Amino acid sequence: MIHATPLAALRAGGKTALARALAQLESSPDEAAITALLDEAHALPTAHVIGLTGPPGVGKSTLAGALIQAYRAAGKRIAVIAIDPSSKRSGGALLGDRTRLRTDPEDDGIFVRSMAARDQLGGLAEITYAAMVLMRALYDVVLIETVGVGQSETDIALAADTVLFCVQPGSGDSLQFMKAGIVEIPDVVAVTKGDLGRAAIRARADVKGALGLGAGRQEEGAWQVPVLIVSANAAEGIDRLVAAMDEHAAWLREAGRLARKRAAQASAWIEAAIRERWGREGLKRLAGSLADVTADTRQSPFRILAELARRL
Repeated sequence: MIHATPLAALRAGGKTALARALAQLESSPDEAAITALLDEAHALPTAHVIGLTGPPGVGKSTLAGALIQAYRAAGKRIAVIAIDPSSKRSGGALLGDRTRLRTDPEDDGIFVRSMAARDQLGGLAEITYAAMVLMRALYDVVLIETVGVGQSETDIALAADTVLFCVQPGSGDSLQFMKAGIVEIPDVVAVTKGDLGRAAIRARADVKGALGLGAGRQEEGAWQVPVLIVSANAAEGIDRLVAAMDEHAAWLREAGRLARKRAAQASAWIEAAIRERWGREGLKRLAGSLADVTADTRQSPFRILAELARRL
């Protein structure tokens, strides 16, 4: 008799099974069954992972809704991780982006999960990466929407294949983009609220100018970041935006770029998880072991973390 693997069983169970698995992941991340599931998911990625970030109020949730519709219209299944500020009392997600994203609850091709930033100032909690890896093995697209404050605008590059950065015309976002060192992060830039006309065109020009100053952008073969004007409410520019992200995904698949990027992300996650659980002392004690176990990029970071935990 052939028994279904944990991942196959999860696929068969649909959204209800995934919700249950994520709840278990949040409550008991170190359980052997969860580690085994994550090991399998890490080895079988199928999705393009998009990180949606930008300042608060730029229209990320509205754009996320438009992207969901576009991907579903193309026949792609999409999972969304909406990172929310944490409740100080419960530690859980405070805003609940599922209430802001308009999706059909009967559509099995859409899954939305709000996750708390925990004690990260706008950053990605340790559990977010694990949830992404699980969804990445189940869907065609995974969209991670950040809070858009603090370190989330840079942390998202440690989880996403393609970083989509949003800029709002007339808000000073484009100037902040140039000042904050965020210029190295995005793979695609969306100037939202394109119905503002000249202000949107001016913001696009400012961002293009800032990108032109970025180190490494002019190297031969380097990805050239497109800056696109979109209007999510009017559904204008969304198809071109999706096409640009698809082009970036294709570029990543060339010459092993995607594999190298994901391996680097896994290593960064292991280091961050050690720091979050055991602090600097844990990193210091495991320094030698960390270099040894992360050398094999084929090994699951979750299995590596479990092994390192046993060495402490």
